[in-house]
Amino acid sequence: MAASPEHSYGGKVTHAKTRPSTLGELRASGHHQLSVKQEIRANLLTALRNGTDPWPGIVGFEDSVLPQLERALIAGHDVVLLGERGQGKTRLLRTLSLLLDEWTPVIAGSELGEHPYEPITPLSLRRAAELGDALPVVWRHRSERYAEKLATPDTSVADLVGDVDPVKVAEGRSLGDPETIHFGLVPRAHRGIVAINELPDLAERIQVSLLNVMEERDIQVRGYTLRLPLDVLLVASANPEDYTNRGRIITPLKDRFGAEIRTHYPRELGDEMAVVHQEAHLEAEVPEYLLEVLARFTRLLRESTSIDQRSGVSARFAVAAAETVAASALHRSVVLGEADPVARPVDLGTIIEVLRGKIEFESGEEGREIEVLEHLLRRATAETARERLGGIDLAPLVAAVESGDPVVTGERITAKALLGELPELEALNEVARRLKATTDGERAAAAEMALEGLYLARRISKIAGEDGQLVYG
Repeated sequence: MAASPEHSYGGKVTHAKTRPSTLGELRASGHHQLSVKQEIRANLLTALRNGTDPWPGIVGFEDSVLPQLERALIAGHDVVLLGERGQGKTRLLRTLSLLLDEWTPVIAGSELGEHPYEPITPLSLRRAAELGDALPVVWRHRSERYAEKLATPDTSVADLVGDVDPVKVAEGRSLGDPETIHFGLVPRAHRGIVAINELPDLAERIQVSLLNVMEERDIQVRGYTLRLPLDVLLVASANPEDYTNRGRIITPLKDRFGAEIRTHYPRELGDEMAVVHQEAHLEAEVPEYLLEVLARFTRLLRESTSIDQRSGVSARFAVAAAETVAASALHRSVVLGEADPVARPVDLGTIIEVLRGKIEFESGEEGREIEVLEHLLRRATAETARERLGGIDLAPLVAAVESGDPVVTGERITAKALLGELPELEALNEVARRLKATTDGERAAAAEMALEGLYLARRISKIAGEDGQLVYG
């Protein structure tokens, strides 16, 4: 996250070169200290008031999850997001850091990033008393105030809260000395946001260590309590299946979260496609209608009784599918010497074998996995063809294919070769216009989409030939 030449703090804007560097200068500048939750609330309300999107890159949650989350943050609540895999929970948690002030003052050299107005560790308290207004101040960027931990069964209390540092004890300090503590993730996120992914995977005894952090806002290490008034926003994610079976959030901890918000997969086809557009890194051109096929395919998987819906079908599936289709097009262009690789419907078949491991099937579907996926992919392709090409009279194309030579396509057929096999028909020109195809690669893909749509509508036939060729006739 790049620093801008001007930085806001305490409601004021100052040039980077004139930022206060001591406690005295900070007081003189009129800076006002806010807690993390107050800071987030103020910045969120400002964004809403100004019509600025506080959640860049978050798609499909506008009318459901985001209003709930905004109300929770305005109320100052810690939040747990509950939803199946691949619903954007982690992405949403990371976006929270954008609601922090871009820069905030901290005591120079302080282990916990304490505010100059409120030192809390023994060392910072001593320095503040000795130096007074000369206490040095540095500025921390909001990207450094977000800490994330993936909960795993081997996570320890020391990882999250802290433990006695044997080196400091060996130096002569007593075990009861607060300065013997090596602080964990949560204290080090003081004046920031702590995100714990897959919270139910934490052992229950580890979850207990968070109780004081969330309610009393202090920490306990090795049997004695450090009265550190921690200022953190604690957020977490959880999978409903883990939540109820494999692991669980203990009741006292769940009670301390002010808000539990359910996430969901994109509810609209356009949102599903928007996620693919945003997240996929495509190595070749993939026409919009093929991305629609993949989005419809993903949605059909989520509705299928053959798929284990408790596991879910991640949004990452559609993203990976789009990248696989693009890779297939690039592979063909390199092997056959095409200049501009463009994905065609023939490339859709490559995703079945590659991505079937990303889906959990119901136990009764053993041995039928490929059949189920191929059936649903055909349905998605047929629905897209009807939606995109509806109203175009393709009867002349049907007649030409039936009376003339078969049209051969496949992984080893170039776009120019495919176009050379097609008759000159106004219907194909209309298909190209409807699908916004101008180059040879795009026109070949559009024509292939029309042929596949006719085949799925049972108006022409298709057989598999040698070397992966497909013959429409």
